[in-house]
Amino acid sequence: MTLRAVRRAITAGFLATVLLFGGLVGDERLETRRPLGLDPTQLTPRDDRLARELLAAVNERSFVDLVDVRFLGLPLPPVFGLVPNVDTTVIELDASGRPVAAATVLLSARFRDGLIIPLDENLTTDAVRWRRWDDTAWSGNAGQGSVDLHPGHTGAPVDFMSPYPASVFKLMVTFGVLRLVDQGRVELDEPYTYAPDGEPSPICEGARTAPVRTFLDEMLTISSNPSACAMVRLLHQHRAIPRFDDLGLPTLRLGGTDPRTGGNWTNEITMTSPDTAKLLLLLVGGPGTLWRTPEGKPVTRDVLRPASRAFFLRTLGEQGLNQVLSTTNWCDRPYPAAGIPQLTPVRWTDPTDGTVRLPEHRYGEDVRPCNEAAEVTFAHKTGLAETAGGDAGIVRSLPGKPWRHYIVVVQTNLGSRFVDPARPKDPPGVDPVEYSEKFGELGRAIDVAVTAHHYAGTVTPRS
Repeated sequence: MTLRAVRRAITAGFLATVLLFGGLVGDERLETRRPLGLDPTQLTPRDDRLARELLAAVNERSFVDLVDVRFLGLPLPPVFGLVPNVDTTVIELDASGRPVAAATVLLSARFRDGLIIPLDENLTTDAVRWRRWDDTAWSGNAGQGSVDLHPGHTGAPVDFMSPYPASVFKLMVTFGVLRLVDQGRVELDEPYTYAPDGEPSPICEGARTAPVRTFLDEMLTISSNPSACAMVRLLHQHRAIPRFDDLGLPTLRLGGTDPRTGGNWTNEITMTSPDTAKLLLLLVGGPGTLWRTPEGKPVTRDVLRPASRAFFLRTLGEQGLNQVLSTTNWCDRPYPAAGIPQLTPVRWTDPTDGTVRLPEHRYGEDVRPCNEAAEVTFAHKTGLAETAGGDAGIVRSLPGKPWRHYIVVVQTNLGSRFVDPARPKDPPGVDPVEYSEKFGELGRAIDVAVTAHHYAGTVTPRS
């Protein structure tokens, strides 16, 4: 199938989805949309404005302009020039947490101008054959992967290799542990002794005893790898590595980890942006059915108990690594560009100078001016590896600020290996900027677009 034919197929699929919801783009009834339902008689039309604006936001970043640090200092053009794989999903929510609009956009060497992926009433798609990430395939095979994430999509018009999620996978680990808590098999405040077996893992470190709550907190707020190893090992010990197929999230897989140490984080760990966004929807979603599985099973937020959801959200809301889609850890610094205008958690702010200080990180800017101007909270998890960079979280407006409520997930292969051409030298004594500032620009563009939707009347706050 040619690229033009693929685009026609995707466009046709998206229009069919719009028609399924009862109307065409531009229908005046859009101004009184209700949350997406599952009863066709209750559905109201969705327009494709969010999808088109998300596509534009991704394309405007010109990701091909980045520099591959492996070639710095060599007599070669430093700009790597390859189209990265970018997987982005946004779900707009009303005040009660019910989805009112959703969009997924993919970018890759096969789809250099990006593609809008149609999502159905269950916030899923049959238009994509998702493949497991492979660095060699990306650079040597035009981004074409070879291992399917789940079967049954060999005839899909879009073939896309899903970026490795890096530390965003810790969302899956937390979900699995909290399900054990809900089942009474684990308690948040009980001490857990992490005692790895066999050959030590370089990312896991040695034995340690701490409350389960502490391990989860460190894993989410400062992205502690040793704490993540401990929680993965705990899941193995309880034979409770989570499987997400029964929730209609088949691309979420916590595969290949070592039961002896909790380490060995390979590309068998997979997360696509639509399924990651739906996992977050389980934390913040409203009452009733949020979506149905392919077998017709209703999925609700009750897969986790209220106390577990509250703990998960509260911990994500105390994120210390605000440096991807939001960049407030470097408040008002000329570089990197400002992202989502979030409130930086006071927990990590030095009261004497206003700088963010984490156990292993120091940021040199006073964040208090940005907190005074903040418009939203951002409960999120970042992920970084050499060829992986992403962010996934829930944005909600602060009291008195322009109203918005949405989930945003961005997964890419643009990790620490790829930097901006005009990246300035980092000041001494502070953490370097490890991501391209294009992430912050993308976060800001998405936030502006969603806010405009809410105030254009297409998304109405509801309680």
